[in-house]
This record gives sequence, C-alpha cells and structure tokens, in this order.
Amino acid sequence: MSSAPSLPLALTQGDPAGIGPDITLAAWLRRGELRLPPFLFLGDPDVLTSRARQLNLTVPVRESDAAKAPAIFADALPVLPIAAGKQVVPGEPDVATAQATIAAIETAVSLTMNGQTAAVVTNPIAKSVLYGAGFGFPGHTEFLADLATRATGKPVMPVMLLAGPKLRAIPVTIHIPLKDVPQALTSALIIETCRITDHDLRARFGIAKPRLAVAGLNPHAGESGTIGREDEEIVRPAIEALRADGIDAFGPLPADTMFHDDARRRYDVAICMYHDQALIPAKALGFDDSVNVTLGLPFVRTSPDHGTAFGIAGKGVAKEDSLVAALRLAAQMGGNVESKR
Repeated sequence: MSSAPSLPLALTQGDPAGIGPDITLAAWLRRGELRLPPFLFLGDPDVLTSRARQLNLTVPVRESDAAKAPAIFADALPVLPIAAGKQVVPGEPDVATAQATIAAIETAVSLTMNGQTAAVVTNPIAKSVLYGAGFGFPGHTEFLADLATRATGKPVMPVMLLAGPKLRAIPVTIHIPLKDVPQALTSALIIETCRITDHDLRARFGIAKPRLAVAGLNPHAGESGTIGREDEEIVRPAIEALRADGIDAFGPLPADTMFHDDARRRYDVAICMYHDQALIPAKALGFDDSVNVTLGLPFVRTSPDHGTAFGIAGKGVAKEDSLVAALRLAAQMGGNVESKR
C-alpha cells in the first residue's frame, strides 16, 4: 500500500443516486494498484452495499470514524454512516436524500477543520435536487465558503480552480448567467482572485513564483477598446495593480490563443473572466483526469470535474479517473503547510 498520510481524506457521498457511489467503489478496489491515500466515506453504507451488489463488485463496507479509517482502509471501505433518508435508486434523484447530501459536506468540513481528516473530497451533487430542500447556494463552492466563514468568523472568498495535467484554469465569475458577467466583473474582483491564486499556488502547490496569464473578456481582448471597453477599463488596470504588488500576472490576452501547447508553457494558471471560458479548455484538455479545487479556504477541498451522470449510475460504465486524481491531489495539497494569510 501507499506511504499515505496519517489522517484519512473525508470523501462525501454526493448525490447518492448519481455515480458517486460507483466511482467510490471503483477507486477503493484500485487502492493498492494506484497507491491511493486512505479515505473515509461520509454517507449511507447501505447505498454502497446495494450499489456494489448491482455492479457485481466485492467491496466489504465497514462503519468507522476518522481515527480508525486508515487501519481499516486496506481491508474494507471505511464509512461514517449518514442515512440517505430513503431507499436510493440509481439514476433517480430524490429530494428526500438532499439533507443527507448536505450533512455529508458539513461533516467533512467539520472533521477537516478539527484536524481529524486531512482534506475534503466531494463527490458530485445535483444542485436542482438540493434546491428542492431549500439549499440556498449556487453550488458546492459557495456552500463551502459559507461553512468556512461560519467556522472561523472570517469572510472567505472561494476561487474555483480546474487543475489538470495540461492546464490549470480559474474563472473569475462563476455560476452566473453570461449576460450578467460584464456587470459582475470588476478590477477589485480580478485582483482578489489573482491574489488568492498566487498565495495558494505557492502554499498548496509549491510553485515559488506563479505565472498568471489573464484572459480578456471580449474577442481579441477588446482589440484596444474597439470590441468592448471592459478589457481596457477593468482587466488591464487589475493586471497593473497586481504587477505593482509583485505578482507575475500578464495580459489581457485573447482567449482564443491562450490554450494551445506553446501558449500553455508560458504560464502556471489561466485566469479567465467567466465560467465557460475556463472550463471548456480545462475539460477539453483533461476531462477524465482534471480536478475541481477550491482555493481561498482554510482547508483543502478537491472534487471530480464532472457531474452526477444519473444516466449511467449503476450501469458499470462510470470512470473513476477524476475521483482518483482528486484524492491524490487532496493528499498532496493536504500535506503542505499553509502559510498564514
């Protein structure tokens, strides 16, 4: 087995009707082959047992707490029980399971902030299901930031990073309609996003002097103001302020020339102005092995970069590659000592 950290990772169930259970089981079965760090699954053990039976997998499931999980992991999948709330049918999401999904995330954060687990790894959720139970956040990222703020009493600004073997990309604006992006985008938001990125790439990824390539909002980065003024009036002043602070940010760059092989060699992370500007190239270049990382938190959080995939849940075709990458990256990041902000 692996030279794993002494603390396990806290792995949430995600939506139990999705592929979270499938890829969790598949990852555990490959734990020796892939030298995976130990993880503690937070969710309903009956869901795992039932899904393993449906997938014809032999996976012993054992109830555990965080302290016992590393010792159990070699022989059984350790689970901290959180009842799903109803019988789960793969591919059929139900709002009755929403509270368990939320509780798993809350518990993972609590365990990690209390030093009982090394990092939080989240299986995919279905936001529409959670909304039916009164969930008041656009997604995982914003909910995690709220949990961190409540735990520390300090405001937390989360930054979404898609980290793959070929590209790291960050959207400055995230889960908002495209039509609202120009109004939401400010120099201050770009500056704070880049400062958090620079800090965490140093502290969590061990990059001594991160290079931040900043995309323009408009085609051709505004073409000197002839295709929109935002790049000259919002993006460029932000870059100048960052450079004055000693952060190696450059741009604004035309997004259509930022992601080819030669361009990517010139930077450590691409700072993009909206969700799809970052996630389309990130997923195109590494769909199966990219990881969703939340920067700016007082704990490490990673996640597969895909969704619940209800259509293939329980069918034995879901790929565990992105979850494996998320587990590995969480263990790597969790082992780094974060400097004080």
